[in-house]
Amino acid sequence: MRSRKPRTTLALAGVTALGLVAAACGDDSSGSGATTTAAATTAAPTTTAAATTAAPTTAAPTTAAATTTTTKAPTVDYKSLKGTLNGSGATFPKAFYDEAIAEFKKVAPGVTVNYGGGGSGKGRQDFADQVTDWGGTDGVVKAEDKPKYKGGDFVYIPTVIAPITMAYNVDGVDKLQLSPDTIAKIFQLQVKTWNDPAIAADNPNVKLPDTPITVAVRADSSGTTENFSIFLDLASGDAASKAWALKRGSTIQWPAGVQAGQGNSGVAKIVKDTKGGIGYVDFSDAKATGLKAAAVKNKAGKFVAPTLEATTAAAEGAKINDDLTFGLAWADGEKSYPIAAQTWILAYKKIADPDKAAALRGFLTWILTDGQKLAPKIDFAPLPGVIDDKALAAVKTIGA
Repeated sequence: MRSRKPRTTLALAGVTALGLVAAACGDDSSGSGATTTAAATTAAPTTTAAATTAAPTTAAPTTAAATTTTTKAPTVDYKSLKGTLNGSGATFPKAFYDEAIAEFKKVAPGVTVNYGGGGSGKGRQDFADQVTDWGGTDGVVKAEDKPKYKGGDFVYIPTVIAPITMAYNVDGVDKLQLSPDTIAKIFQLQVKTWNDPAIAADNPNVKLPDTPITVAVRADSSGTTENFSIFLDLASGDAASKAWALKRGSTIQWPAGVQAGQGNSGVAKIVKDTKGGIGYVDFSDAKATGLKAAAVKNKAGKFVAPTLEATTAAAEGAKINDDLTFGLAWADGEKSYPIAAQTWILAYKKIADPDKAAALRGFLTWILTDGQKLAPKIDFAPLPGVIDDKALAAVKTIGA
């Protein structure tokens, strides 16, 4: 478990601007230098255009408008649970899972939960092959891949939401703004120095150095990469300015010259160690590494810093599919951070071992109840009430 300094407890209904101190300008007009403090809400994540990775369903998606939990959480005798639960996958929520596992052990001493990270692609593959009991993923399983899952039908259990930051390391630049088109050009190596006219246009009042840009990306199959590329595809792809030509996916054919790291922590380390570095890093790892992060121009034309409040704002009006898949990238709203992301735990409905099934249900129930109170301390936003309700209902189907 990663060591962290204690953080002040934050209310579920709204969190103060936990934004990186250097994550500059907020939702005022370009160059204002104000930090965004999005209206706190517990509404749910927004499904971005039809091209989002969320799996289609036959019924119309539910709009997440409710903010209170109405489903009564099942009563669980945690001390009676026993067994070992092994998981792997997404590094985006790993800091939260590490802390949640440690806290769960205190209430369920008979259960050992392990989580190995490795990226969403590894999480899905290990789970499909039944190497693990549960999988962590920030992206959904493709329809054509579902028959390959040896355990049969599975459920998506959403756990937390958080921003993906544009973490950077540029001496003398404590406040930075980036538009989607500029980000697209940086990550395609079309913008090569920090004083390039494209970056200067986003930052009219900032003195930018001629430092070369070093781009850091994920080396592994990654849900963070998938959600980052979905944002760029929606904001700057074929349906927009066409500045982004690399499409979307958990792996991207990056141009030669980028540096690749394993997991979010690997990308964060590259940026931290490289003057002129920039990379897409989850909020928790960016803060833990002490990185600065840019405010990003959203769909409403406002530069918004990566905060938990702005992520919750991006969740407002989300459309939730019947299988609990949804997307947050490029959400509507002036106070929405445009590279917000979601994550899920995958669990099979049929589990032969009744003790293992009970332990998994207990672990997931704890994450969706007491664990949600833990989330803001670890730099994640809790689930909106309506999504939490649906997730608790889905947990009941595991091993039933």
